[in-house]
Amino acid sequence: MSRGWESKSVEEQQAEAIRPKGEPRPHLTAEQAAKKREKDSLLLSRNGVVQQMETTRNGRRKEMLEAALADLNAKISQLG
Repeated sequence: MSRGWESKSVEEQQAEAIRPKGEPRPHLTAEQAAKKREKDSLLLSRNGVVQQMETTRNGRRKEMLEAALADLNAKISQLG
C-alpha cells in the first residue's frame, strides 16, 4: 500500500530525532544535493502515480499510468 505525499518528510524528521546530537549531518556537494532533490521529486511523483493506479477503473488511463510508472522507475534507477 502506498503512503501519502508527506510521509517522506515525516520519515526524515523521525530519523533526525533518533540521530545522536553530537553526530553532524552529512555535507553534500551542490551536485549531490541536486541529485538527491531530483530523486526525491521522482519518488514523490512515483507515489502519486501508484496511488492513481490503485483507484482508476479506466483501462486507457491505467495504461497511461503504467507507462508513466515505467518511465519514472527508469529515471530513478539511472540516478542510483
